Amino acid sequence: MHRAKFVLALTILLVPAAPVARAADDPATEPADRVTVERLDDRCRVLIGGELFTEYVFRGYEKPILYPIIGPHGFNMTRNWPMRTGVAGEANDHPHHKSLWFAHRPINGIDFWSTAPEAGKCVHNELLEIQSGGRRGLIRASNNWVHGGKVIFTDARTLAFEKLGTARVIDWEITIEASQGPVTFGDSKEGTMAIRTHPNLRLENDPARGVTTANGQALNSEGVKNADVWGKRADWIDYWGKIDEKVVGIAIFDHPANPRHPTHWMARQYGYIGANPFGLNAFEGKPLGTGDMTIPAGEKATFRYRFLFHEGDPHEAQIDRLYREYAAAGEKPKS
Repeated sequence: MHRAKFVLALTILLVPAAPVARAADDPATEPADRVTVERLDDRCRVLIGGELFTEYVFRGYEKPILYPIIGPHGFNMTRNWPMRTGVAGEANDHPHHKSLWFAHRPINGIDFWSTAPEAGKCVHNELLEIQSGGRRGLIRASNNWVHGGKVIFTDARTLAFEKLGTARVIDWEITIEASQGPVTFGDSKEGTMAIRTHPNLRLENDPARGVTTANGQALNSEGVKNADVWGKRADWIDYWGKIDEKVVGIAIFDHPANPRHPTHWMARQYGYIGANPFGLNAFEGKPLGTGDMTIPAGEKATFRYRFLFHEGDPHEAQIDRLYREYAAAGEKPKS
């Protein structure tokens, strides 16, 4: 049984089209790097330069998610289903694969991963803080992880949004608090920090489910490619391909301070990518339970990762250099 202090933050880096000059004093034409966070009843909408970047949807599903995520050339980089139905070319499988999310199965023996009737839920509790109006925006929120009408544990998360040069950044930091007793993330491949990509970035088609446009490739920091990335440890992983004849990709970084760095990647050919430090049975063939990690009662664990949505292939996007800069920078101070 491992006991560890965790840190998960998620940072999404996007390379948009060249910015258009805007008048900073004209409210109708936002500066290209200005971040605005708008609070709605069930979500927070994030705009950069007055254009939609993403929404943090905290009600309506079994867990909070980020959807949509708008990347280079205005493409939605994640699958629309099941948030939006009837989109041609998308497979309607794994209804718990909702764009970008954090979840796991089991936690204290409970399924917090699927949409099964008996599964637990991550329930939004409170928006603690919203900041916008400059080059950096913030959302801070708290959540209760609930099963059978009982709170099992809680979390507090900070999502930070900014544009750095031609890049868009989202940092997602989540602190799990063992507020009701010990919390054990079980040894399983079903988790944990995850994304379901646009169908074009899949590694394989699935005509039976209507997917015929997949042309993706995958690479990790160790040089492992395509389907062979499944279950491998790596500093980073990247899926990329063409959408409307333009090459775009999604890279995910594992921070060097994270437990069991470099993490294993639960990376599937159908466009699911998950950073999972717990699944040692599935990924390494070790006895079931070897990968369990426990947060003792009253203690906290914080995780962080970075997601990058970029133009070009990993070489053109300089993913390895960006990872080294990320790893060397350490944790940013909170605003």
